[in-house]
Amino acid sequence: MTPLGHHRLILTRHAKSSWDDPLMEDRDRPLNARGRAAALELGDFLASRGLEPEEVLCSSAQRTRETWDQVAAAVIETRPEVSYVESLYHAAPEMMLQVLRTASAPTVMMLGHNPGIAEFAHQLPARPIHDPDFRRFPTCATLIVDFQIADWSEVMPGQGSVLDFFTPTRRG
Repeated sequence: MTPLGHHRLILTRHAKSSWDDPLMEDRDRPLNARGRAAALELGDFLASRGLEPEEVLCSSAQRTRETWDQVAAAVIETRPEVSYVESLYHAAPEMMLQVLRTASAPTVMMLGHNPGIAEFAHQLPARPIHDPDFRRFPTCATLIVDFQIADWSEVMPGQGSVLDFFTPTRRG
């Protein structure tokens, strides 16, 4: 039997995206200036607390990729393995859990989209989070939750301990 270990999930909704081109495919929309600033702020927040991912599971959409790029610019200590996962694009919570169960590193960052990511975030903690922003999980919102499991394949809803919840400061 494998002993229980410390596993940490950094669950992030993509930063604010641009709607400048109404004809652009949804998955191709880039971040806007506010989104880039918020993602950099998230990167600074994570780095300042030593919350740097060792593995990144990122939706294949442009805005999630750019969110990770901005976070990575501030997270300078580690160079995690990054996987762009097609099934995380507008994924339901069940799919997010399935993808998370394939992770191998102790600290994993997952980047995705609402409404699925907000639903997934609500399912993970053992205790409810009483933060007005948590229910709506705004752009760039990030839940940091710890699990005492031997391997990610064992992760289940309702067993996480919340370490922190981040939302960027409001700009503009």
